[in-house]
Amino acid sequence: MKSYFLKNIWPRMLTEKIATEKESELIKLSEALQGVCRKKLGRSLAIREVDAGSCNGCELEIHALNNPFYDIERFGIRFVASPRHADLLLVTGPVTKNMSEALKRTYDCTPIPKWVVAVGDCAAGCGVFRQSYAVMSGGVSDVVPVDLWIYGCPPSPIDLLRGLILLMEQ
Repeated sequence: MKSYFLKNIWPRMLTEKIATEKESELIKLSEALQGVCRKKLGRSLAIREVDAGSCNGCELEIHALNNPFYDIERFGIRFVASPRHADLLLVTGPVTKNMSEALKRTYDCTPIPKWVVAVGDCAAGCGVFRQSYAVMSGGVSDVVPVDLWIYGCPPSPIDLLRGLILLMEQ
C-alpha cells in the first residue's frame, strides 16, 4: 500500500523530450507560413476542415496542428467553424456520394479568394476506397477545383505546414 501511495506522490515522467532540431524546423515553417499569409492576405489565414468521408487518420494529423506541440494558432493561423469565414478548405477523404453535395455547398459558401487543399491519398484519388460503390470515382477534384494535393496516408503535420507554405507562395 505504501508503494502505491509513494508512486502517486512522485510520478515518473511519461513523455519524451522534444528534439530541438524538430522544434526549430517547426518554428521556422510556422513563421514562414505566417509571413506569407500576411503578405498575400494582409491578415491571418482562416482554415475550414471538411471531412468528405475519410477514415479520420488525416483529421488526427490536422487536429495535431492545434495541440500544444505544434500550436499554429500562436502564428495567426486558425481553424474556423464556418466556411463563410474561411480562406482555405482542407478536404480529407474520398468524397462519398452522400457528401458531394455538402462539399459543393461548402465551396460555394467560401468567399473569394479561396483555396482548396486535398489532404491525404484518399482525397487525391480515393486511395484504398477506390473500388467502393459509395465514393465518387476521382476524389475531391471531381467535385470542386483543387489547388494543392498533400499526399500521405496520413500526411504529418510538418508536411501539412510545408504544403500550406507552397500554396501561399504561388
